[in-house]
Amino acid sequence: MHQAGCEYTRATVPLARIRLLCLDVDGVLTDGGISIDDAGHETKRFHVRDGAALRMWSRLGFETAVITGRSGMALRHRLRELGVKHVISGSKEKGAAFEALLLEMKLEASDAAMIGDDIPDLPILRRCGFPIAVRDASPEVLAVAALITSRAGGNGAVRDAIEHILKAKGRWSDAVRTFDAEFRDSAESTAGETTCEGMGA
Repeated sequence: MHQAGCEYTRATVPLARIRLLCLDVDGVLTDGGISIDDAGHETKRFHVRDGAALRMWSRLGFETAVITGRSGMALRHRLRELGVKHVISGSKEKGAAFEALLLEMKLEASDAAMIGDDIPDLPILRRCGFPIAVRDASPEVLAVAALITSRAGGNGAVRDAIEHILKAKGRWSDAVRTFDAEFRDSAESTAGETTCEGMGA
């Protein structure tokens, strides 16, 4: 089965049940590359389509959690910008972090989807209701995935996954309408501010 360009490999829990989307960062929200400047600061590249999809997801009332083994200012800034409230960074035991998150949110593992790319993500992928692999994931991750995105990590893979889930829920058109309305409101607000500034000058 193909939807939104993804490869759906096997049946899982009904996607209508999914309320929480868990994400790795390096290799999922980014392409896995890490740039370090002369001062030792890391920089990361994020894809705007992933950000737009995460906003759509949250606007519809669903939750997002990031569980990553690394941390950094660039990541914290981007997640704050996207309004991601549940962030577990520096995690060496992702499975334990996932269980603690479920307990905190009063959710079952079957209520969650996880997007991963490599071996550290396997404990969550094996436990969650809907395991997702980015296109360029490791063979071990591809083997357990129920969905494989059409795009590689850091290049719109998160957008692929969210679109697939929302279409399965029958909510994609709602997401598009909400996002389009907010974009129009933002554009009109910006245009108004520009006009006022021009008039004031």
